[in-house]
Amino acid sequence: MDFSTTQLLLFACFLLPCLLLFTAVKSRRRSAVLPPGPPRLPIIGNILNVGKNPHHSLAELSKAYGPIMSLKLGTLTTVVVSSPDAAKEVLQVHDQALSGRTFSDPVRAIGHHEVSVVWLPALARWRLLRKISAAQVFSPSRLEATRPIRTNKLQELLNFLNDSCNRGEAVDIGRASFVTAVNIISNTLFSINFASYDYTASNEFHDLVVGIMTAAGKPNLADFFPILRFLDLQGIRKELKACSDRLFEVFQGFIDSRTAKRSSRTEPKDVLDSLIDIVHENESELSMKDIRHLLLDLFLAGTDTNSSTVEWAMAELLHRPETMAKAQAEIARLIGENGVIQESDIPKLPYIQAVMKETLRLHPPAPFLLPRKAESDVQISDFLVPKNAQVLVNVWAIGRDPNVWDNPTQFEPERFLGSEIDMKGKDFELTPFGAGRRICPGMQLAFKTVPMMLVSLLHSFDWKLQNGVVPEKLDMEEAFGVTLHKAQPLYAVPIKKNVGPTPSDI
Repeated sequence: MDFSTTQLLLFACFLLPCLLLFTAVKSRRRSAVLPPGPPRLPIIGNILNVGKNPHHSLAELSKAYGPIMSLKLGTLTTVVVSSPDAAKEVLQVHDQALSGRTFSDPVRAIGHHEVSVVWLPALARWRLLRKISAAQVFSPSRLEATRPIRTNKLQELLNFLNDSCNRGEAVDIGRASFVTAVNIISNTLFSINFASYDYTASNEFHDLVVGIMTAAGKPNLADFFPILRFLDLQGIRKELKACSDRLFEVFQGFIDSRTAKRSSRTEPKDVLDSLIDIVHENESELSMKDIRHLLLDLFLAGTDTNSSTVEWAMAELLHRPETMAKAQAEIARLIGENGVIQESDIPKLPYIQAVMKETLRLHPPAPFLLPRKAESDVQISDFLVPKNAQVLVNVWAIGRDPNVWDNPTQFEPERFLGSEIDMKGKDFELTPFGAGRRICPGMQLAFKTVPMMLVSLLHSFDWKLQNGVVPEKLDMEEAFGVTLHKAQPLYAVPIKKNVGPTPSDI
């Protein structure tokens, strides 16, 4: 084909800028280097640097190597960010390029990574499942429709606490909060209680949920050396599979029963009914397998994280009685001693909201959020995050950074009074629910459930630690997992106030 001089000149004018741009980008990428990090041992890399509590050890390492740090965990390149500015780069500026997921071998073992809204890449199927979960569980209309469920389950919690108070018995705050949280979500999904406050009864669902969250959060050699996956040297794959299979069995039982009665069911529709309808209407897009795995996501997300946050909040308040007194005084001023707490009251309790923010600053439920994966090479500041690298946002470290917070290790809700910092993914010094397209979809439900549980505990009872433990001696150690639990369960004795109705009067 012949080209005229004019055509060649036009082609050159078009091509030259493209070549210059390509050369500049290539040169920039070539000049970018991995973030600094600790020295690596042959084969195992930095695995020994991780330790029993990775959020602690990586926070310490970041003091030496900076807020953007790289490690080699076996074959897995990992970049850890530990400052608000670096977190903003990951969660907002480069949100799309860093929206993939790295998932653990146990998650892979049950095939959850292929169908889960938590672990799927942020593509069409993920958008469909997220849209369904938002509409069926977390939309304003659904949250309002399920408000009576939350009210009823909180009443059951108060009744249990009142019985414990009358017997002078200490309450396992984490377990009681878990029973409440699990029954809220199980009634929302299936219209049935899954758990009991009776200490003599089996607490199977608590054990299953904690088992899954613990197994999924354990450092696993199979994740660092994929060639070892089939060996399951630590038994983590077997542990998580046993727990998840039991939950899938329960979910399938509900699905089968509900499907058989679908045409004759007269009760109001719950989430399971709606999901079954969606499958029948969109058989080419969704299957019952998708529904089982979506139910698992919803069940896990709505229970363990909420109950652990309530336990940590109560632990901090019992550790500092003067702070608890301020919180109780605010509740009494708004509601009165004879009043009944409503969800609409929560925005009118700024000190309670400050307590929740301070709890989540010091004790974020997921200390690294959930791991992200670079879908392509990404440059953050002057450093390269290579394609397929795992990216961790250490929100635990950010919450305790002395460059961000005054007295960072002290529980001081007053720091948030008059502050515009919120937890909705815009203020990167406080992002316990994440940010960007991967922000926790259940955030609004948590904003309703957790403060209501805490206010119910504080409004109806005074509290003391069991066995004469003094507040300053309360154990505040953490146990690492996907969810950050208290290492030692919090036991406290509810003491009935001299005024106000009993729970049975409400």
